[in-house]
Amino acid sequence: MQIKKTYLPLNSTLKNTTYHYVDCYSGLYSDPENKISITDIGKAFFTSSPRWINNLLKVRDKIVNYFGLKISKIDENELLIKLHSFSFKSGEQIGLFKVIDKTDFELILGEDDKHLNFRISLLINNSSESFKKELILSTSVLYNNNFGKIYFYTIKPFHRIIVPVMLKRVMVQKIVGGN
Repeated sequence: MQIKKTYLPLNSTLKNTTYHYVDCYSGLYSDPENKISITDIGKAFFTSSPRWINNLLKVRDKIVNYFGLKISKIDENELLIKLHSFSFKSGEQIGLFKVIDKTDFELILGEDDKHLNFRISLLINNSSESFKKELILSTSVLYNNNFGKIYFYTIKPFHRIIVPVMLKRVMVQKIVGGN
């Protein structure tokens, strides 16, 4: 399963937002019977992090807590319990991720904080290949101040590693794993 860097899709809700930084990664998967919904993809997003990413986020939370930034405040067991009944309605929240918007083909998650606002889009597009769908994971960041710029500059190298890994794991969990 190949993950590639791409552009923000024209049909993404993020196209209509203001941001200072954006990146997008995509991959193709097979869904000939159109059984995989955006809600399925959203649940896979929350349950497919490898342990090393979860550990990095715990370190991040400990550090940024000193600066008064928002932190996750949810452990893996709480996450699984909450996801069981989570419907991805606008305003619902899991950890650091609030549901901003949801359509049949796109889920927008994010949070506004004092240093920056971020949005994550999980978007399903039809592909030119038969029975294939394209899943695009996009991230946009709007800096609220210079601290936001410095913060994101510091985490950007990690972000560029984590996002493609997460996209691939979401796709493997939903497509190959069939969960």
